[in-house]
Amino acid sequence: MRIVVTGGAGFVGSHLCDRLLAEGHSVIAMDNLITGSTDNIAHLSSNKNFQFIYHDVTEYIYIAGEVDGIFHLASPASPIDFPTLPIQIMKVGALGTHKALGLAKAKGARFLMASTSEVYGDPEVHPQPESYWGHVNQIGPRGVYDEAKRFAEALTMAYHRIHNVDTRIIRIFNTYGPRMRLKDGRVVPNFMTQALRGQPLTVYGDGSQTRSFTYVSDLVGGMYRLFMSDEITPVNVGNPVEYSIRQFADLVNQVTGNSAGVTFLPLPKDDPKRRRPDISKARRVLGWEPQVSLSEGLQRTVTYFRAAMK
Repeated sequence: MRIVVTGGAGFVGSHLCDRLLAEGHSVIAMDNLITGSTDNIAHLSSNKNFQFIYHDVTEYIYIAGEVDGIFHLASPASPIDFPTLPIQIMKVGALGTHKALGLAKAKGARFLMASTSEVYGDPEVHPQPESYWGHVNQIGPRGVYDEAKRFAEALTMAYHRIHNVDTRIIRIFNTYGPRMRLKDGRVVPNFMTQALRGQPLTVYGDGSQTRSFTYVSDLVGGMYRLFMSDEITPVNVGNPVEYSIRQFADLVNQVTGNSAGVTFLPLPKDDPKRRRPDISKARRVLGWEPQVSLSEGLQRTVTYFRAAMK
């Protein structure tokens, strides 16, 4: 297949390009590098089945020739991006999804939209199944990302219903691994960089808030399975094992050999208190569940961060 990956130079996007190429597909990665980096795809530059196009997907997308599939991953996705890139986030969720769906319609291509657990907001249902409609503060600091993705899901389903575009929607939960930005603002890069510098890890609130952590190869595996499946409605892909942030901080300190402990700061506004996917649908329709343990994944991630921080 000839496949376009928007956001292809990003953390997840670059790993997806690797997987698609390994499966024998031809890949066109598209990115405006607002948060992505060509460093993430430099190792693919000599691959005859890989092409990189510098482009902002909120503008009209032109691809010559046939396109069989589109993975729409383009979007800043970190908490530090929400206050600094709010308009760009809203534009790529709305205009970018519209342009990518337009390409899918024109080419008769299968379309996978990368959504997020953030559509559930600060959830009142736990764990979160796909049937839960969410608890989102649309005018809060996280609302730009939450609502951009919720709109993108609605637009994707509209194109499926009205234009018969063959669509898929994946709801991604916390994912980590090599190629994350060092100053990403999410908990894994924050803790990794602090620990490797011998600093105390910054825990917001009392650390009782929970997250589940999915290693990037597991996420990409689930994403690929969903793309190749016949499932139209959203599917959660994430790790159902739940950790408190305080537990996670202790584990990172242990893995990195950091003895500086933790320090506490106030909890940011609208920060979700609990986040864990119900993956019964992914198990049932995709035969998917995560394979990489948190301890194993953190070891691999530490190796990357050590090298990247030199």
